Amino acid sequence: MDGEAAPAVQTRPLSAPPRFHLLAKPSGSTCNIDCAYCFFLSKEALYPNDKHRMSQATLESYIRQLLESHRAPEVTVAWQGGEPTLMKLEFFERAVELVEKYRKPGQTIQQTFQTNGLLLDDAWCAFFKKYNFLVGLSVDGPRELHDAYRRDRKGQGTFDLVMRGWRFLKSHGVEFNILCTVNAANEKHGRRVYRFFRDELGATWIQFIPIVERATAATLAIANQGWSDRPGAGKRLLYTQTGDLVTDRTVGGKQYGQFLVDIFEEWVRRDVGRVFVQLFDVTLEAYFGRHLLCIHAPTCGYGPALEHNGDLYTCDHFVEPGQKLGNIHSTPLIDLVASPQMRKFGDDKRDTLTKQCRECDVRFLCNGGCPKDRFALSKDGEPGQNYLCAGLELFFTHTRPLMGVMGQLLKRGRAPADVMLWVKAEDAKRDPYAPCPCGGGRKFKFCHGDKAPSKKIA
Repeated sequence: MDGEAAPAVQTRPLSAPPRFHLLAKPSGSTCNIDCAYCFFLSKEALYPNDKHRMSQATLESYIRQLLESHRAPEVTVAWQGGEPTLMKLEFFERAVELVEKYRKPGQTIQQTFQTNGLLLDDAWCAFFKKYNFLVGLSVDGPRELHDAYRRDRKGQGTFDLVMRGWRFLKSHGVEFNILCTVNAANEKHGRRVYRFFRDELGATWIQFIPIVERATAATLAIANQGWSDRPGAGKRLLYTQTGDLVTDRTVGGKQYGQFLVDIFEEWVRRDVGRVFVQLFDVTLEAYFGRHLLCIHAPTCGYGPALEHNGDLYTCDHFVEPGQKLGNIHSTPLIDLVASPQMRKFGDDKRDTLTKQCRECDVRFLCNGGCPKDRFALSKDGEPGQNYLCAGLELFFTHTRPLMGVMGQLLKRGRAPADVMLWVKAEDAKRDPYAPCPCGGGRKFKFCHGDKAPSKKIA
């Protein structure tokens, strides 16, 4: 399919969304490091004997169809992997040219780029700065936490190389954010991880992604070894969203919630309006009925993933045979996004909630979470409960009072950051030797009452 002419855009289907967020994977699952928890490495098995590189024909077809498909004026061109820097800089220089060629009058284009940072240099970062790319840098915390699972193919930690890439981003003034996975290695270190990003990397926008690797009784042992292709280990295991067991690297359900609470209690005292944590922002928006993140929206189906050869899948987490929608070389992109298969995939998120979810006090914030994580049993023994439910409920319940304060501030025309004044006044009333409100078990004075100054970097 890769070299075929792209189809002409047809009449827009009535069910077509005005906008959607597509993740394009120009190098497929190919990566230059070997993260133990990265099940996407296994997707190479979907395209055996393939070079896993997007052709110029597919690139042009993708950019043209993406821009033609949007009715909303803002369009995001999002590059992910694998590792997209493996495509070389010239590929993305051509992509920028094509965006300008096919941009419709009045369209605003945001280019985003997710990278592990190893190949970043002056040329890459000058390019990002010139074209206003928002770059996501994958870091899991300080050295020992990052290197626990993010290693190269020789088993060596990648922290130093990632920090080298970060320095290039900083020196060129590139807008960047941090993508941090929450896993078994860092799940007990929420505030430490957050302070590292804030104080040592100077990050002002952070997102936390829980690592949940599913497995069956038959696949658990090999899954625990990781997803890379190991000589002599037999056929590579293709990861699919099946099984009700999890790997040793998977974050604990309740631990995920405590990790977020630990960070929230630091953030709400010092950083509201200055550091933006994705889940905190979208939670506050949800109190106003606006769901900006697919994971916690009532329905999904507006975040497809494009493989290197033009194959489109329902979601980045569901790049597997049963979730393939088609190929943009034979069916227009907008028809695939608006297809009955895609709409059913999105509506099933709402229509398959367990009784426990439907009756939950924080359902309006969570909406059952991501479908990929719904493989546990509810309290009533009903299948389809979110594996992370205990943690999600903990986080949303714990933060509800202060989210309410911030919501009231907004309604009064005041900045949400004023919540810090309210928290400061409440803290002044606390017994410093009473248990910290974060629930971590330490005394307040030695936990979130710690007034140690931040180490700001230039």
